[in-house]
Amino acid sequence: MQRVLIIEDDPDIAELERDYLQLNGYKAEIVHDGLQGLKKATSAIYDAIVVDVMLPGKDGFEIVKEIRKRQEIPVIVVSAKSEEIDKIRGLTVGADDYLTKPFSPSELVARIKAHLKRYQRLKGLAPAQEVLQYRELEINTAAHTVCISGKEVQLTAREYELLYFLASNPNIVFSKEQLFTAIWGDENFGEVATVAVHIQKLRKKIEKDPANPEFIETLWGTGYRFNSKT
Repeated sequence: MQRVLIIEDDPDIAELERDYLQLNGYKAEIVHDGLQGLKKATSAIYDAIVVDVMLPGKDGFEIVKEIRKRQEIPVIVVSAKSEEIDKIRGLTVGADDYLTKPFSPSELVARIKAHLKRYQRLKGLAPAQEVLQYRELEINTAAHTVCISGKEVQLTAREYELLYFLASNPNIVFSKEQLFTAIWGDENFGEVATVAVHIQKLRKKIEKDPANPEFIETLWGTGYRFNSKT
């Protein structure tokens, strides 16, 4: 069972996050203080960490910095701060994602699940065989192949990663910034426009009608989602 540390000073929010994580098969532990949270995060073994920004003792940004000096695991920052500068700061100090309160706890679980899968792939710990099948679209993660109606489609490495990320998190809306962080990391920080370019290329390769996509949908002003429904 994968372990998630929740560093959150609001008991109601922390317990709600814990309950949803446990319902999805994770073991979740709560810490309400920043200093104690940092101690737990750097001394015990966790698979992922959820940390609030405004905490007593030590703020979440400082905690993320210290975690990144010691280990590479998914770190999700949650905060009532919605300013762009706060999101940029969170990602710059090493967070994998930034969620603004209030948010759906099911979305938090989906983000954690997605980042855990990404880290597993990067570390070579992904399952030996996994096939994602949505109607005529088939993604074979062992062979890194994509087929439409049995015919293989040639994708670049980035196109494949982007498609796999969306398809493994169906019906969840991701902004361009979130997709950029998940796929490109911080190697080209700020060039989020590349997401739209890769989405356009993907649609030309996997959609029957790229102008009216069935798989990768656009939610104007919000982002993109993978439609798993028939």
